Amino acid sequence: MHLSQGPRMTSPFLRPLAGAVLVALAGGAAAQDAPKLAPVVVTATRTAQSPYDIPAAIDVVATPPDGSLDVNLSEQLQSIPGIVARDRQNYAQDEQISIRGFGARSTFGIRGIRLYTDGIPATMPDGQGQVSHFNLDSADRVEVLRGPFSALYGNASGGVVQLFTADGTDPAELHIGVAGGSNGNFRTSVNARGVEGPVDYNVDVSHFRTSGYRDHSAARRESGNAKLGWKIDDDRKLTLVLNTVDIPGAQDPLGLTRAQYQANPRQVASVADTYDTRKSADQQQAGLIYDQRVDDSNSLRVMTYYGQRDITQYLSIPKATEVAQPGNSGGVVDLTSQYGGGDVRWTWSDTLAGRPFEIATGIAYDNQHQHRMGYNNFEGDTLGVRGDLRRDEIDRVFDFDQYAQATWRIAQDWTLMGGIRHSDVHFSSTDRYIARGNPDDSGTQSYSATTPVFGVLWRAAPWAHVYANWGRGFETPTFSEIGYRADNGPGLAFNLQPSRSHNEEVGIKLQPTERTQAGIALFRADSDNELAVATNVGGRTTYQNIARSRRQGIETSFNTELARDLHFVASYTHLQASFRTPFLTCASTGCASPNTPVPAGTRIPGAPRSTGYAALKYGGARGLQGTFDVQTMGSTPVNDLGTESAPGYALFGLSAGYVFDQGPWRVNTFARVDNLADRHVIGSVIVNDGNGRYYEPAPGRSFLVGVDLTWR
Repeated sequence: MHLSQGPRMTSPFLRPLAGAVLVALAGGAAAQDAPKLAPVVVTATRTAQSPYDIPAAIDVVATPPDGSLDVNLSEQLQSIPGIVARDRQNYAQDEQISIRGFGARSTFGIRGIRLYTDGIPATMPDGQGQVSHFNLDSADRVEVLRGPFSALYGNASGGVVQLFTADGTDPAELHIGVAGGSNGNFRTSVNARGVEGPVDYNVDVSHFRTSGYRDHSAARRESGNAKLGWKIDDDRKLTLVLNTVDIPGAQDPLGLTRAQYQANPRQVASVADTYDTRKSADQQQAGLIYDQRVDDSNSLRVMTYYGQRDITQYLSIPKATEVAQPGNSGGVVDLTSQYGGGDVRWTWSDTLAGRPFEIATGIAYDNQHQHRMGYNNFEGDTLGVRGDLRRDEIDRVFDFDQYAQATWRIAQDWTLMGGIRHSDVHFSSTDRYIARGNPDDSGTQSYSATTPVFGVLWRAAPWAHVYANWGRGFETPTFSEIGYRADNGPGLAFNLQPSRSHNEEVGIKLQPTERTQAGIALFRADSDNELAVATNVGGRTTYQNIARSRRQGIETSFNTELARDLHFVASYTHLQASFRTPFLTCASTGCASPNTPVPAGTRIPGAPRSTGYAALKYGGARGLQGTFDVQTMGSTPVNDLGTESAPGYALFGLSAGYVFDQGPWRVNTFARVDNLADRHVIGSVIVNDGNGRYYEPAPGRSFLVGVDLTWR
């Protein structure tokens, strides 16, 4: 098998790390187990609630250092049903995340779902988001909300993923983590948490680098996150959240055709080397949150944020295509974005008709201002460099939303929860590059929607809660999708309509014992004006609306403690995602207009038929640790025609470690093996790739060793 010639972590890096692990394993000391606390979530109701008492599908996963690389969000979400989070092994592109089939169409970035960090949107007003700045080292937990109540977060609300940074701790803690292994993966991090008088803090810096499993896939990421809280008095608190991430020159190996994958899964398409495909991203963000308890019934929360993100990306659009098409925007993307906004929320909690009642009302405003420039990716006969200007435009999108959400326990065994959100989303584009064959593409468009939701929960027994909910959703096309018109005319594709969905869900949540939880949910979402590909020509993808689509399925989850320090976790999702009306699409490279019929019932690409996860975990706060897990993925269609698909797979993993106290230090040593059977599988897909390079291979058997040190 061909091996990458790029830089990789050599044995001098591995030997000291392995030595540190062996030294740590040689010691041991006693420690007290931490008390087990019941989880709470805020994403569904915007106030702290037990997920067991919420009439919606919502899960929370804690994110302490746990013997993983702690770089990709996908590492933390495997056990949650309904969500597919794929590590693409490509840091020039963000992770792929979809919820119940929403967001599966995205070829880059994350669409169709809402993303937040500490209440600060990571999804822009047009519905496109990214998670490259999510800092797992400083995180406390991740919450995932699925189903109708996601609509209360606005545009692109197929689901909500929210990461929460941990508060400062008393006594203070210092965390130092080092991990490394196969494919040149190496991560170091330093995290400090503490409380000084009225101020608590959580500050983290981390470094990650990889040589990549495939050729031409090396990357480096530097990130930092800080959360500073100031308790002004017993009723008021001010929190500052700072975040930065820098990804310089991450190589993009592109996808492979099926034949290329079968011949050598570590190779890249030749154009990746020819044009040196790569991407650099640099982002800084700040958020300020003010919480005030006005009285026993009323509270106020004000959040404001601002950030900027610069992206430079070199694509593999052929020189001949750029020369032949005057309207082509070139193979180099230079994008500068400033974004910001805020959210003001008032919460009243008291009684209504003698029963507990709570209502939260608020307004939200988000604004994104982009300067989008494009250049040729050649200069003379030199390829993969910045050439002549081909695009210069100012894009702006902003939303202004109003929302209200209420929870009313109308009887001892019954709770009602409902809400409504009105969204206005405004797009505008000013074209500053007008030349022969490239007319003025300026334009404006506005979208609006009102999305009500309603749910009911019945406490059938102390150990069984039954719920049902219903709602409507709303998703506009993103700026990336309105970038070109399918008819090749001037202007942006403001003729695209937003997708509107009708969502239903019923489920049961079980807690037969204090340490056993289970759940099952049945769901259906019918969408009008689903977005699908219309054409693929010369590196340009245009989109069209499909009249109707459907996503329906079942989710199950189970979590129990079989014996002291022995836990079993399992989840399974079956999803049927399909187009419900026929349409025409392109079936060949360079297709200028849709000409191939797609019959009703064809599966929506990017959405696997089934996903599953199971793990047997042993370990407490100290001593020996171990996990054996399996992750399964059903077949995944890769194009609208359904003519190709990525095969399903099952991957096994094994980890082991030892945790002990040495004076003021807690030492967590660990080692992990992924893909134990060394299977060649397709880890992620590039939906509707115009060149048929749909497949992104996952690594074979890979190893990780590391140590996390905590000083108290």
